Amino acid sequence: MLSYLLLGLIQGVTEWLPISSEGVVALASRLLQLEVSEVDAALFLHLGTMLAVLFYFRRDWGRLMRMENPRLMRFLILTTVISLAVGFPLYHLVKGAVIGPLLLVITGCGLLGTAWLHRMRRDRGWSFRRLTYLTGILQGVAVIPGFSRSGATIFSLSLGKLSPPQILKTSYMMSVPVVLATSIYLVWQNPALLVQGWPALITSFIFGLITLRLLLKLSQEISFAFWALIFAVLCFVGAFISYIAL
Repeated sequence: MLSYLLLGLIQGVTEWLPISSEGVVALASRLLQLEVSEVDAALFLHLGTMLAVLFYFRRDWGRLMRMENPRLMRFLILTTVISLAVGFPLYHLVKGAVIGPLLLVITGCGLLGTAWLHRMRRDRGWSFRRLTYLTGILQGVAVIPGFSRSGATIFSLSLGKLSPPQILKTSYMMSVPVVLATSIYLVWQNPALLVQGWPALITSFIFGLITLRLLLKLSQEISFAFWALIFAVLCFVGAFISYIAL
């Protein structure tokens, strides 16, 4: 049980950062010599941090259910459909791929470019439709081992006119439908994940909630350019960690 509690802690801390929590958890699973698939365990633990997103943004979810934010609702529906259409077949095709770290390096370079454009006061006004398509595709591509969903979606959303807190909130909220669908599929394929991994869901929820709160608070206190620079550096660090994990 201790091993799963530790995995949940790792997932809760790394999920919100532009490093591949999947890669970090997979590496930890390998070191702890768990009996379940490393990749499946890493994907399953997203369920705990998904519950943290539901709880932390419960007022936003309530407004969505009452149809008080139709624009965000459309965005979540479209990105979910696009992500599942891209990610489901890709999961089976590239489950053993090692290009995730390279994609993470590219994402980091993109965030560096975004930081520079903002620093130079260049316009970042991508249209809602273009942001929706790009963000949905990148979230789907994030099934590639070593590629960070957070890093990819944060990069694409930063091309619009959202503030750092809005970018983070949108990135984290859009993960919920996809994570839920993925978790149901994984548990259906391998019920042992839920039987053995439930302690990890508890710690990933608790530490995910704590880390989420701290990160969103930090995003309100720094400039967009500096924020993008920090996340770009984390992408490069994540690529290195993912390379080791793979």
